Amino acid sequence: MHDQYKQRLEKIEELLDSFLPETIPASWLDKIFNLPGQTVSPALAKSLVLPGRDLLDRGGKRWRPLLMYLIAEALAGEEGAAAALPLTPLVELAHNASLIHDDIEDNSDERRGKPAVHLIYGNDAAINSGAFLYFLPLACLSGTGFKTETKNRIMETWGLYMRRLHLGQAMDINWHNDHNSLPEIREYETMCGLKTGCLARMAAVLAVLSVEDCLEARGIRLPDDLPIKLGDAAEKLGVGFQILDDVKNLKTGVPGKKRGDDIVEGKKSLPVLLYLHKYPLKKEFAASCFNAARSKGINAPEIPGFINELENAGVILEAQKKGTELINESRVLLSGAGEIMDAEAEALLGGLIDFISS
Repeated sequence: MHDQYKQRLEKIEELLDSFLPETIPASWLDKIFNLPGQTVSPALAKSLVLPGRDLLDRGGKRWRPLLMYLIAEALAGEEGAAAALPLTPLVELAHNASLIHDDIEDNSDERRGKPAVHLIYGNDAAINSGAFLYFLPLACLSGTGFKTETKNRIMETWGLYMRRLHLGQAMDINWHNDHNSLPEIREYETMCGLKTGCLARMAAVLAVLSVEDCLEARGIRLPDDLPIKLGDAAEKLGVGFQILDDVKNLKTGVPGKKRGDDIVEGKKSLPVLLYLHKYPLKKEFAASCFNAARSKGINAPEIPGFINELENAGVILEAQKKGTELINESRVLLSGAGEIMDAEAEALLGGLIDFISS
């Protein structure tokens, strides 16, 4: 990735590290838990931190917090980026929390090239640590200079999108646990918008909220509908990214995961849904492939057989086109806000979209 992105990512990584420190200092315990006069063993606290820290150390594209940072920078320059930076853990730590829980719910073996967190630390520690990651970054608000009204709006925004995230996950769980279920394409789009797109939308909305105070001090008021417009663009980007990620899982395998493990998990991805709606008489065949994959694991011969069937039906390519279409729509929506954005930062946003869709 270009040096201009790396410089910004380094700031984000440094902040994420401070929320999940390798060594637990007393100052961190005081800041996060506020338990004056009470003793909490750093070793016990580390058992809460370590699973999340492990996953974070494995990497990840970090495009959601970078999207927030760049939108804020495009709207209000370096001052805007500095205001948004403390809020980036709200997006990235929540994303990592969802991955920990998702892997438990899907019985996944691998994440980012290593065993899934729950296989290393146990389900109980992984569930607890994952839940902790949702709430931990709210501590960022105590060290910011936002007005009380702005802080309240940030909290409301965070709460809304956390609820939406879990609703989307509930939809996905119901579908992959029932191999005979056949959601409509529009239901899939709703689920994906909730489960995946909402974190990207939250990044965009929080970016706008984070710069309002500093812009107000300059006598600048942003359009009232800007959070919705940028949120729509970000959600399309998130959904497009997810669709392309699911396509890669079937075609080549996603880095850090194995080709076809979505089939093992019973995932109703867009290619699968397109296939089942195109060939409704193949429903029993698809269910048998899912059942065989779940019972035999990633080496089940039914997995490549099912993938070949999807390729021959043309639905993998159709899904890929849909994902690319959504990302292009996102690009158009973001460029539509160009009149109030810094040109250089807007160009960096375009480059980030290119990176996400590659």
